[in-house]
Amino acid sequence: MDRLILGVDRALRALTGQHTPTRAAPGGEAAGEEMAAMSDAERTHAAGLMRVNHCGEVCAQALYEGQALSAGSEETRALLRAACDEEIDHLAWCEERLEQLGSRPSLLNPLFYAGSWGLGVATGLLGDRISLGFVEATEHQVVEHLSHHLDELPEADTASRAVLEQMREDETRHGEQALAAGGGEFGGLRKAVMGLVARVMTVTTYRI
Repeated sequence: MDRLILGVDRALRALTGQHTPTRAAPGGEAAGEEMAAMSDAERTHAAGLMRVNHCGEVCAQALYEGQALSAGSEETRALLRAACDEEIDHLAWCEERLEQLGSRPSLLNPLFYAGSWGLGVATGLLGDRISLGFVEATEHQVVEHLSHHLDELPEADTASRAVLEQMREDETRHGEQALAAGGGEFGGLRKAVMGLVARVMTVTTYRI
């Protein structure tokens, strides 16, 4: 019951922006300078990309919370909680960047949070090996997605680029830690299905 109550608290914080980063946003010193160098269309595109990334971090919070709730061991639960806490920085950085770009998070975040949380709980119930393997597969998708967005960002948007590069580094490490902790590596078909689901999130939250 205590874990469930804490999970509800974390959900509210993730969806309302009630969190404080432990690390300053990368590239923060350039956040204002590059705005004048971007056109309105470039700022709109950058904001759409950062809105997608923010929703992805909301989903990550939900997945980790659901998996931690149904984890079979305290060791797995602790690993998931640690990754979840570190990625709060990602949420805060994306929110800050969206505000600087004159935009907002996706209106679909509550829907994606609920679905991701349920998926996390179900995955955790399948056992720690599968659950940790799911973490690695998810992080693999996120790293690919961040790499694509780094290619898509306007050249002048150095602040967003610095944020995404640090996020990619953190996500890569989380995937490696999940495998090292005993996660089973997912096959290509499972990762392909996960990629299709991620595509739905990407297309919808870019604009909404």
